[in-house]
Amino acid sequence: MSKLSGMTGFARLTGEEDWGAWAWEAKSVNGRGLDVRVNTPPGFDALERHVKAAASKLFNRGSLQVSLRIEMSGATENVAINEAFLDKLVAATRQAHQGELSCEAIATLMTVKGVVEAGGDNIRDLAMQEGVSAMLAGAAEQVLAELAEARLAEGASLQSIMGKLVDELEETAKQAASLAGDQPSLLKARLSKQLEELGAGSQVDAERLAAELAITAAKADVREELDRLSAHFETARGLLASGSPAGRKLDFLAQELNREANTLCSKSVSLDLTNAGLGLKGIIDQFKEQAANVE
Repeated sequence: MSKLSGMTGFARLTGEEDWGAWAWEAKSVNGRGLDVRVNTPPGFDALERHVKAAASKLFNRGSLQVSLRIEMSGATENVAINEAFLDKLVAATRQAHQGELSCEAIATLMTVKGVVEAGGDNIRDLAMQEGVSAMLAGAAEQVLAELAEARLAEGASLQSIMGKLVDELEETAKQAASLAGDQPSLLKARLSKQLEELGAGSQVDAERLAAELAITAAKADVREELDRLSAHFETARGLLASGSPAGRKLDFLAQELNREANTLCSKSVSLDLTNAGLGLKGIIDQFKEQAANVE
Protein backbone atom coordinates (compact mmCIF):
# COMPACT_ATOMS: atom_id res chain seq x y z
CA MET A 1 0.00 0.00 0.00
CA SER A 2 1.36 3.40 -1.02
CA LYS A 3 1.39 6.27 1.42
CA LEU A 4 -1.34 8.85 1.52
CA SER A 5 -0.24 12.39 2.37
CA GLY A 6 -2.19 15.05 4.18
CA MET A 7 -1.66 18.77 3.66
CA THR A 8 -1.13 19.91 7.25
CA GLY A 9 2.23 19.78 8.97
CA PHE A 10 5.02 21.67 10.71
CA ALA A 11 8.80 21.28 10.83
CA ARG A 12 11.62 23.26 12.40
CA LEU A 13 15.36 22.91 11.96
CA THR A 14 18.01 24.92 13.81
CA GLY A 15 21.77 25.19 13.82
CA GLU A 16 24.69 27.19 15.15
CA GLU A 17 27.77 28.46 13.34
CA ASP A 18 30.75 30.62 14.24
CA TRP A 19 28.87 33.69 13.05
CA GLY A 20 25.61 32.97 14.91
CA ALA A 21 22.48 30.83 14.84
CA TRP A 22 19.87 30.08 12.21
CA ALA A 23 16.42 28.48 12.17
CA TRP A 24 14.25 27.26 9.31
CA GLU A 25 10.52 26.82 9.93
CA ALA A 26 8.08 25.27 7.47
CA LYS A 27 4.36 24.89 7.95
CA SER A 28 1.64 23.69 5.62
CA VAL A 29 -2.16 23.90 5.49
CA ASN A 30 -4.79 22.84 2.98
CA GLY A 31 -4.76 24.41 -0.46
CA ARG A 32 -6.35 23.76 -3.84
CA GLY A 33 -2.96 23.93 -5.53
CA LEU A 34 0.65 24.35 -4.41
CA ASP A 35 1.39 27.81 -3.02
CA VAL A 36 4.82 28.33 -1.46
CA ARG A 37 5.66 31.57 0.32
CA VAL A 38 9.22 32.14 1.52
CA ASN A 39 10.50 34.73 3.97
CA THR A 40 14.28 35.23 4.21
CA PRO A 41 16.54 37.92 5.70
CA PRO A 42 17.97 40.61 3.40
CA GLY A 43 20.69 39.31 1.11
CA PHE A 44 19.33 35.75 0.99
CA ASP A 45 16.69 36.31 -1.67
CA ALA A 46 18.23 33.63 -3.90
CA LEU A 47 17.17 31.02 -1.33
CA GLU A 48 13.52 31.71 -2.17
CA ARG A 49 13.91 30.22 -5.65
CA HIS A 50 15.75 27.23 -4.23
CA VAL A 51 13.06 26.56 -1.61
CA LYS A 52 10.23 26.81 -4.15
CA ALA A 53 12.02 24.44 -6.53
CA ALA A 54 12.66 21.93 -3.73
CA ALA A 55 9.06 22.17 -2.51
CA SER A 56 7.66 21.50 -5.99
CA LYS A 57 9.55 18.18 -6.04
CA LEU A 58 8.05 17.06 -2.71
CA PHE A 59 4.51 18.43 -2.76
CA ASN A 60 1.60 18.62 -5.17
CA ARG A 61 -0.88 20.62 -3.11
CA GLY A 62 -0.96 22.77 0.00
CA SER A 63 -0.26 26.31 1.16
CA LEU A 64 3.29 26.43 2.53
CA GLN A 65 4.94 29.11 4.65
CA VAL A 66 8.73 28.73 4.86
CA SER A 67 10.84 31.19 6.83
CA LEU A 68 14.49 31.60 7.75
CA ARG A 69 15.63 33.50 10.83
CA ILE A 70 19.27 34.42 11.47
CA GLU A 71 20.70 35.78 14.71
CA MET A 72 24.23 37.16 14.44
CA SER A 73 26.51 36.54 17.41
CA GLY A 74 28.73 39.28 18.87
CA ALA A 75 27.02 42.01 16.91
CA THR A 76 24.41 44.56 17.80
CA GLU A 77 21.42 44.11 15.54
CA ASN A 78 20.67 47.30 13.68
CA VAL A 79 17.58 48.27 11.77
CA ALA A 80 17.72 49.85 8.34
CA ILE A 81 14.91 51.49 6.37
CA ASN A 82 14.96 51.14 2.61
CA GLU A 83 13.98 54.74 1.95
CA ALA A 84 13.98 54.44 -1.84
CA PHE A 85 11.53 51.53 -1.69
CA LEU A 86 9.36 53.32 0.87
CA ASP A 87 9.25 56.48 -1.29
CA LYS A 88 7.98 54.41 -4.24
CA LEU A 89 5.26 52.85 -2.09
CA VAL A 90 4.18 56.24 -0.75
CA ALA A 91 4.04 57.75 -4.25
CA ALA A 92 2.00 54.85 -5.60
CA THR A 93 -0.41 55.00 -2.66
CA ARG A 94 -0.86 58.75 -2.99
CA GLN A 95 -1.63 58.36 -6.69
CA ALA A 96 -4.17 55.64 -5.97
CA HIS A 97 -5.93 57.62 -3.24
CA GLN A 98 -5.32 61.07 -4.79
CA GLY A 99 -4.26 62.78 -1.61
CA GLU A 100 -1.94 62.98 1.36
CA LEU A 101 -1.37 59.89 3.48
CA SER A 102 -2.22 59.63 7.13
CA CYS A 103 0.28 58.49 9.74
CA GLU A 104 -1.63 55.23 10.00
CA ALA A 105 -1.28 54.62 6.25
CA ILE A 106 2.48 55.23 6.34
CA ALA A 107 2.79 52.93 9.36
CA THR A 108 1.04 50.23 7.32
CA LEU A 109 3.47 50.72 4.43
CA MET A 110 6.36 50.27 6.87
CA THR A 111 5.20 46.67 7.41
CA VAL A 112 5.69 45.76 3.75
CA LYS A 113 8.51 43.27 3.31
CA GLY A 114 11.76 45.01 2.34
CA VAL A 115 10.95 48.42 3.84
CA VAL A 116 12.34 47.73 7.31
CA GLU A 117 15.27 45.33 7.38
CA ALA A 118 16.57 44.00 10.69
CA GLY A 119 20.17 42.98 10.73
CA GLY A 120 20.81 45.07 7.66
CA ASP A 121 24.46 45.21 6.58
CA ASN A 122 25.67 42.48 8.98
CA ILE A 123 23.38 39.85 7.44
CA ARG A 124 24.04 41.05 3.90
CA ASP A 125 27.75 40.63 4.52
CA LEU A 126 27.06 37.14 5.84
CA ALA A 127 25.16 36.27 2.65
CA MET A 128 28.29 37.11 0.66
CA GLN A 129 30.46 34.67 2.61
CA GLU A 130 31.42 31.54 0.73
CA GLY A 131 29.43 28.44 1.61
CA VAL A 132 26.82 30.09 3.87
CA SER A 133 24.01 30.19 1.31
CA ALA A 134 24.79 26.64 0.17
CA MET A 135 24.67 25.38 3.76
CA LEU A 136 21.34 27.12 4.40
CA ALA A 137 19.95 25.81 1.11
CA GLY A 138 20.77 22.26 2.20
CA ALA A 139 19.10 22.91 5.55
CA ALA A 140 16.02 24.20 3.74
CA GLU A 141 15.77 20.92 1.82
CA GLN A 142 16.04 19.02 5.08
CA VAL A 143 13.28 21.00 6.80
CA LEU A 144 11.03 20.46 3.76
CA ALA A 145 11.72 16.72 3.94
CA GLU A 146 10.72 16.76 7.61
CA LEU A 147 7.56 18.65 6.68
CA ALA A 148 6.79 15.96 4.12
CA GLU A 149 7.14 13.32 6.85
CA ALA A 150 4.72 15.27 9.06
CA ARG A 151 2.22 15.38 6.22
CA LEU A 152 2.62 11.64 5.67
CA ALA A 153 1.85 11.06 9.34
CA GLU A 154 -1.40 12.95 8.88
CA GLY A 155 -2.03 10.96 5.70
CA ALA A 156 -1.71 7.67 7.58
CA SER A 157 -4.39 8.84 9.99
CA LEU A 158 -6.63 9.97 7.13
CA GLN A 159 -6.14 6.65 5.35
CA SER A 160 -7.42 4.79 8.42
CA ILE A 161 -10.34 7.15 9.06
CA MET A 162 -11.53 7.18 5.45
CA GLY A 163 -11.16 3.42 5.14
CA LYS A 164 -13.49 2.98 8.11
CA LEU A 165 -15.97 5.43 6.57
CA VAL A 166 -16.04 3.36 3.37
CA ASP A 167 -16.77 0.28 5.49
CA GLU A 168 -19.67 2.15 7.14
CA LEU A 169 -20.98 3.24 3.75
CA GLU A 170 -20.88 -0.32 2.47
CA GLU A 171 -22.73 -1.65 5.52
CA THR A 172 -25.42 1.04 5.21
CA ALA A 173 -25.77 0.33 1.49
CA LYS A 174 -26.36 -3.35 2.30
CA GLN A 175 -29.16 -2.34 4.66
CA ALA A 176 -30.65 -0.18 1.91
CA ALA A 177 -30.44 -3.10 -0.54
CA SER A 178 -32.38 -5.37 1.84
CA LEU A 179 -35.06 -2.69 2.26
CA ALA A 180 -35.27 -2.00 -1.48
CA GLY A 181 -36.83 -5.42 -2.03
CA ASP A 182 -40.02 -4.16 -0.37
CA GLN A 183 -40.49 -1.35 -2.88
CA PRO A 184 -42.86 -3.21 -5.30
CA SER A 185 -45.24 -4.46 -2.57
CA LEU A 186 -45.28 -1.04 -0.89
CA LEU A 187 -46.05 0.64 -4.22
CA LYS A 188 -48.91 -1.79 -4.90
CA ALA A 189 -50.36 -1.18 -1.44
CA ARG A 190 -50.08 2.60 -1.89
CA LEU A 191 -51.74 2.58 -5.33
CA SER A 192 -54.53 0.28 -4.16
CA LYS A 193 -55.22 2.53 -1.17
CA GLN A 194 -55.37 5.59 -3.40
CA LEU A 195 -57.86 3.87 -5.69
CA GLU A 196 -60.01 2.82 -2.75
CA GLU A 197 -60.01 6.35 -1.39
CA LEU A 198 -61.24 7.55 -4.78
CA GLY A 199 -63.89 4.80 -4.84
CA ALA A 200 -62.49 3.42 -8.07
CA GLY A 201 -60.93 0.21 -6.82
CA SER A 202 -63.46 -2.13 -8.45
CA GLN A 203 -63.61 -0.15 -11.69
CA VAL A 204 -59.95 -0.44 -12.64
CA ASP A 205 -59.00 -3.26 -15.00
CA ALA A 206 -56.59 -5.75 -13.42
CA GLU A 207 -54.26 -5.69 -16.44
CA ARG A 208 -54.23 -1.89 -16.46
CA LEU A 209 -53.44 -1.87 -12.74
CA ALA A 210 -50.61 -4.37 -13.27
CA ALA A 211 -49.18 -2.22 -16.08
CA GLU A 212 -49.29 0.92 -13.93
CA LEU A 213 -47.61 -0.92 -11.08
CA ALA A 214 -44.86 -2.15 -13.41
CA ILE A 215 -44.16 1.37 -14.69
CA THR A 216 -44.14 2.85 -11.20
CA ALA A 217 -41.95 0.04 -9.86
CA ALA A 218 -39.43 0.60 -12.66
CA LYS A 219 -39.20 4.29 -11.76
CA ALA A 220 -38.68 3.40 -8.08
CA ASP A 221 -36.08 0.70 -8.76
CA VAL A 222 -32.90 1.60 -6.85
CA ARG A 223 -30.76 -1.35 -7.92
CA GLU A 224 -28.76 0.77 -10.38
CA GLU A 225 -27.98 3.30 -7.66
CA LEU A 226 -26.92 0.56 -5.28
CA ASP A 227 -24.73 -1.04 -7.96
CA ARG A 228 -23.03 2.29 -8.68
CA LEU A 229 -22.52 2.90 -4.98
CA SER A 230 -20.84 -0.49 -4.68
CA ALA A 231 -18.55 0.36 -7.61
CA HIS A 232 -17.70 3.72 -6.03
CA PHE A 233 -16.76 2.00 -2.76
CA GLU A 234 -14.22 -0.14 -4.61
CA THR A 235 -12.86 2.96 -6.36
CA ALA A 236 -12.48 4.71 -3.00
CA ARG A 237 -10.53 1.79 -1.57
CA GLY A 238 -8.29 1.78 -4.63
CA LEU A 239 -7.57 5.50 -4.33
CA LEU A 240 -6.80 5.24 -0.62
CA ALA A 241 -4.43 2.35 -1.30
CA SER A 242 -2.70 4.06 -4.23
CA GLY A 243 -1.47 6.96 -2.11
CA SER A 244 -1.13 10.64 -2.96
CA PRO A 245 -1.86 12.58 -5.03
CA ALA A 246 -5.47 11.43 -4.64
CA GLY A 247 -7.25 14.33 -2.92
CA ARG A 248 -9.00 15.77 -5.97
CA LYS A 249 -10.18 12.34 -7.12
CA LEU A 250 -11.51 11.52 -3.65
CA ASP A 251 -13.33 14.84 -3.53
CA PHE A 252 -14.96 14.15 -6.92
CA LEU A 253 -15.85 10.64 -5.81
CA ALA A 254 -17.60 12.07 -2.73
CA GLN A 255 -19.76 14.17 -5.07
CA GLU A 256 -20.69 11.07 -7.08
CA LEU A 257 -21.52 9.14 -3.91
CA ASN A 258 -23.76 11.97 -2.77
CA ARG A 259 -25.51 12.03 -6.15
CA GLU A 260 -26.42 8.35 -5.88
CA ALA A 261 -27.60 8.74 -2.27
CA ASN A 262 -29.83 11.65 -3.29
CA THR A 263 -31.40 9.62 -6.11
CA LEU A 264 -31.97 6.68 -3.77
CA CYS A 265 -33.80 8.95 -1.31
CA SER A 266 -35.93 10.49 -4.06
CA LYS A 267 -37.02 7.04 -5.30
CA SER A 268 -37.76 5.65 -1.86
CA VAL A 269 -41.39 4.89 -0.93
CA SER A 270 -40.62 3.74 2.62
CA LEU A 271 -39.42 5.63 5.65
CA ASP A 272 -36.84 2.94 6.44
CA LEU A 273 -35.23 3.15 3.00
CA THR A 274 -35.27 6.96 3.15
CA ASN A 275 -33.54 6.83 6.54
CA ALA A 276 -30.92 4.48 5.09
CA GLY A 277 -30.34 6.97 2.27
CA LEU A 278 -30.01 9.81 4.74
CA GLY A 279 -27.56 7.68 6.73
CA LEU A 280 -25.47 7.30 3.57
CA LYS A 281 -25.50 11.07 3.02
CA GLY A 282 -24.31 11.71 6.58
CA ILE A 283 -21.34 9.36 6.18
CA ILE A 284 -20.57 10.77 2.73
CA ASP A 285 -20.38 14.28 4.22
CA GLN A 286 -17.77 13.01 6.70
CA PHE A 287 -15.88 11.34 3.83
CA LYS A 288 -15.89 14.58 1.84
CA GLU A 289 -14.60 16.57 4.82
CA GLN A 290 -11.67 14.18 5.23
CA ALA A 291 -10.98 14.13 1.47
CA ALA A 292 -10.42 17.90 1.62
CA ASN A 293 -7.37 17.21 3.81
CA VAL A 294 -5.74 14.76 1.37
CA GLU A 295 -3.00 15.90 -0.98
